[in-house]
Amino acid sequence: MSKNVPNAGLSAWTPSDPVLQVRDLHKSYHGQQVLQGVEFDINQGQVKAVLGPSGSGKSTMLRLMALLEPADSGDILLRGRRIGVREDKTPAVLLPERELARQRRDIGMVFQKFNLFPHLSACRNVMLGLTSVKGVHHKEAEELAMSMLERVGLSHRAGHYPSELSGGQQQRVAIARALVMNPSVLLFDEPTSALDPELVGEVLDVMEGLANDGMTMIVVTHEVRFARRVADEVTLFDSGVIVEQATPDEFFDNPQHARNRKFLSHVH
Repeated sequence: MSKNVPNAGLSAWTPSDPVLQVRDLHKSYHGQQVLQGVEFDINQGQVKAVLGPSGSGKSTMLRLMALLEPADSGDILLRGRRIGVREDKTPAVLLPERELARQRRDIGMVFQKFNLFPHLSACRNVMLGLTSVKGVHHKEAEELAMSMLERVGLSHRAGHYPSELSGGQQQRVAIARALVMNPSVLLFDEPTSALDPELVGEVLDVMEGLANDGMTMIVVTHEVRFARRVADEVTLFDSGVIVEQATPDEFFDNPQHARNRKFLSHVH
């Protein structure tokens, strides 16, 4: 981990400060560099859309932010505090799994493939984190789960199993499962890429509603129209680095980097 934030966690965080900060993040697999010094901030209520070709490191970045695997070096700060490692140790010492699980509660993750438990109903899938991770009583967890399913338009399907739901409905259950933990940041890893085209809209509508409600979101996506309409900032990722970051109008209408102009010529 980097040494450029030695006082992280010692200064008071305020809502005007970035909710999540990534500093000089590096990651490699089998000698192949996947992330090379990635840095960015996201503020409370902001939506950041991340675009880029397959294999550019976007999903790896999300997995590191969600504490699903460790970075080789660099820092991830949530509300001004380093996460994933002991704050008082330099060089960094990874937290044990139990403490990582506690920190993960504050960072929701929605995957491409839904990752629902097939033997549990939609309601039970949403409840599971509350009862097993937070220790919420069954009745209260069920009420919270039903409210989240209603929020994504699926309260009428609460008793159905994943095999009885469409792909779009399964992804909305997965969003409800992440929301019910009340995360500070919600990460989406290409949430519509596994869906049939006619089902994409229902998931994007839910995500746009969350953005309008002020949810802080980082969305890795190929849905360019969604990025332009909903995001506050759009980022182009390529070969493990951030090539360009800008507002949607600037990013799409006046790209500054040749790589971005080439990328947009293909996606348009």
